Amino acid sequence: MCFGCGMENPIGLKLFFYEADDGRVVARFTPQEEHQGYPGVLHGGIISTVLDETIGRVCIAQERWVVTAKMEVRYRQPIPIDETLLVVGEVVEDRGRRLTARGELRLPDGSVGAEATGTFIQLPEEEVDGMEEALRFWQVVPDEDGPPDFELGGGGAEGQGG
Repeated sequence: MCFGCGMENPIGLKLFFYEADDGRVVARFTPQEEHQGYPGVLHGGIISTVLDETIGRVCIAQERWVVTAKMEVRYRQPIPIDETLLVVGEVVEDRGRRLTARGELRLPDGSVGAEATGTFIQLPEEEVDGMEEALRFWQVVPDEDGPPDFELGGGGAEGQGG
């Protein structure tokens, strides 16, 4: 029932994540009217949630189950609703139980609407073992053909198909 990725959550964002060839995690998100703050503009709390979910998910793609310890978001420009956005996350530092990851929410023209950097702490193995059934829904999808129709830029993989 995750708010970010839970497909069964009736009020959730239903984000679906793919792992790119270069290890980054990507997703598409089309915000709707119920996600706006000011008319026609995506709410900052939803932006923060999408970025947190994405940069946490890149840690999960490395089979590291983590919780967010700290996250800083920079809102670079208004992000419109009703347009498909690309969100990209990557790990930038691994210090054992502590990982640092960053992400970008990109507009259809490729410009960055918001970016975040977060510090994540790996859960103890005994906690993860007790949640195995629930955690299987948090997997990042490895797609044999690559993520669908994503042009990542910055050295990333370009998806095939869709």
